[in-house]
Amino acid sequence: MKISLGCDHAGLLLKQEIAAHICRLGHEAFDRGCFSEESVDYPDFAQLVCADVVTGEALLGILICGSGIGMSIAANKLDGIRAALCHDTFSAKMSRQHNDANVLCLGQRVVGVGLALEIVTAWLQSDFAGGRHALRIQKIMEKRT
Repeated sequence: MKISLGCDHAGLLLKQEIAAHICRLGHEAFDRGCFSEESVDYPDFAQLVCADVVTGEALLGILICGSGIGMSIAANKLDGIRAALCHDTFSAKMSRQHNDANVLCLGQRVVGVGLALEIVTAWLQSDFAGGRHALRIQKIMEKRT
């Protein structure tokens, strides 16, 4: 499976660890940047990753910043995206099973590398349960005026 990855300067080191982990799990990591610790604007990288997910260039996306909050807010502003900010494996599983999250957001300053890799693994190994949850997702994705 192809997974698009993006970060700002505060998520660079964790993004690199996650990219290697994704490859070890047998998936393809598509790195959309950033590529240095020089200050950048996180919405730019959220846009790139989310565009990959919406167009089908990647099946899923992972975004990392210092707290994960900015990336989550930026991603969820985009049509077709259901981004989940997760700091534990239970939330990661539920975000896929019940909410069909297609983007995972993480905070490098919030979770350590070991926990982050466990979260990524749990998220990637979980599938949408459908059923009663499908109607809820449909309601979330409807445009409201």
